[in-house]
Amino acid sequence: MRRSLLFIPGNSPGMLQNAGIHQADALILDLEDAVAPAQKDAARALVRRALQALSYPGVEMIVRINPLGSGFTQADITAMVPLRPALLMPTKVSGPGDIQQVVAMVAQAEADSGLEQGSIGLLPLLETALGIENAYAIASCDPRVKAIFLGAEDLSADLQAHRTRGGEEIRYARGRVVVAARAAGIEAYDTPFTDVDDEEGLLQDAALARALGFSGKAAISPRHIEAINAAFSPSPEEISYAREVMAAIAEGQEQGRGAVSLRGKMIDKPIVDRARRVLDQARALGLGGDL
Repeated sequence: MRRSLLFIPGNSPGMLQNAGIHQADALILDLEDAVAPAQKDAARALVRRALQALSYPGVEMIVRINPLGSGFTQADITAMVPLRPALLMPTKVSGPGDIQQVVAMVAQAEADSGLEQGSIGLLPLLETALGIENAYAIASCDPRVKAIFLGAEDLSADLQAHRTRGGEEIRYARGRVVVAARAAGIEAYDTPFTDVDDEEGLLQDAALARALGFSGKAAISPRHIEAINAAFSPSPEEISYAREVMAAIAEGQEQGRGAVSLRGKMIDKPIVDRARRVLDQARALGLGGDL
């Protein structure tokens, strides 16, 4: 379960060493935007050492690699695949052709490392107008694609739009990414809220992302992790209602009733499915999802 995904600059030894203490569900070790071109080789070596020598118990490891055309993609993949991160994050993905190029490089690196084919999954970062329009084609083009991720900062620049606190400029893109991911049967992750000091803005942004259907949200600051984890965890009220739904369904089945109501509303399949998801998530988080 990835409620929170924390970006860690790949060229920061201190941040890499302490990254596991922040309670993020996943860490994204960044070889791209956080690293200047002259530091790419050093950052790659530093991330390799971190993955080899440091322990991040219970945290999923993701590596954001440089985009095709940068001159660094092949080196990133060759260096990272043998260390078996859970996912690689290809950047500036605009269509399924980009994914197929990355897949070929990853498959070769797996073969060279003696790894089973398909060991390394992909989490494409969609941050261009073309990438958003091709979201479903990207999400469904290869079994290695386990989720898709919205990158709003570069997308806003590509759209020639101004990034705002309320995020109206990316509302369409958010919806498009979620619909594409769900149609492909995979997860969708929301862009970071970049104002580190605006706690109220973060809470509103995270609540909106969850309401839209995102599975989790990224962060660029450890200070945001607690709020994001809370936003993407079922509340006690949600868990209680989900239990009521499942109990009402069980009682209706025992009594042979074809229609079941709860609190004056009919309980249909979408409500039951939602209740099951809430309880499954609660169990996974140790929040008491048992009936």
